[in-house]
Amino acid sequence: APPSGNAPHAGAFTVRQLPRDAQAHARWDAFVAACPDATFFHRAGWQTVMEQGFGHDSYFLYAEQDGAIAAVLPLAHMRSRLFGSALVALPFCVYGGIAGGHDGVRRALDEAAQALARRLGVGHLEYRWRDARAGADAGWLQRPLYATFRRPLHGDAEQNLLAIPRKQRAVVRKGIANDLHSAIDYDLRHFYPIYAGSVHRLGTPVFARRHFALLRTVFGADCDILTVYQGLQAQASVLVFYFRDEVLPYYGAGTLLARSSGANDFMYWEVMRRAALRGCRLFDFGRSKLGTGAFEFKKNWGFVPQPLPYAYRLVRATALPEVNPLNPRYALFIRAWRRLPLPLANLLGPHIVRQLG
Repeated sequence: APPSGNAPHAGAFTVRQLPRDAQAHARWDAFVAACPDATFFHRAGWQTVMEQGFGHDSYFLYAEQDGAIAAVLPLAHMRSRLFGSALVALPFCVYGGIAGGHDGVRRALDEAAQALARRLGVGHLEYRWRDARAGADAGWLQRPLYATFRRPLHGDAEQNLLAIPRKQRAVVRKGIANDLHSAIDYDLRHFYPIYAGSVHRLGTPVFARRHFALLRTVFGADCDILTVYQGLQAQASVLVFYFRDEVLPYYGAGTLLARSSGANDFMYWEVMRRAALRGCRLFDFGRSKLGTGAFEFKKNWGFVPQPLPYAYRLVRATALPEVNPLNPRYALFIRAWRRLPLPLANLLGPHIVRQLG
């Protein structure tokens, strides 16, 4: 168990580990829903995703003060033959780190995480902060690799459409003129083949189908799949998360026809339009690596990149691993992966991607 905080007296706090039961998860999630600096990726359901979906041990730590949760820190232990091991908040998630608490509580959680990292013998400890916090502290490293893209949503659809820069807005209108339409799907029948084919063309290993099925099961009504059709033909599809008044299109992809029809842009417009009707007032376009096509695509939508100050503390490693597809060392792997037959790539991909995080 993680070390306790102060001695037990009024105002003291104790660091505990989240039990694996529904009542404990509900209590954790009630705190996350009310905590201003918490994100969708602080939700307790990720404990289930980490363990059942990827086979990673999870350590969801929280500080309790006067019988109430004061701060949370979800962590998972990644073990990779390719890249070593790390304790991360949180793998496969764009945001993480400590949410809530005053300086003393946050320091106790951080100390508990560092002690856990040493006990597990990991190469490094990683916090995926959305806002600058731990990165400036002594002993933490930072690597400017990602930015996120977030912007307010209006309640009026026309205002949201006019907020898209003219050139990109023209592509959305092209999709409308091509009689594209969207629907909420209740299974993975269209989404998974579109997503798997898209990442294969990019030279990236794909998640297992069961990963997306598990997300739907764990997060329920807060996880949708929106698919864009031309007639009966599915051309683009995206898995979407909802958190408070935010919408996060997270895993999106299009077919080879999507570029010519405008289906990719129309898909994100439909996410915006439907989310505004649902009452969402912030659109989170997610993170992208600097210097990539996805980064430029989101800028072209009028979003301003906000650098993500991820923080890393070396434990047993002497340097951070270069787990980055922009690294020239991976160019050969990417080219070779694109040449694999799609069924073989879909079979092998989940065994590789679980080590990437």
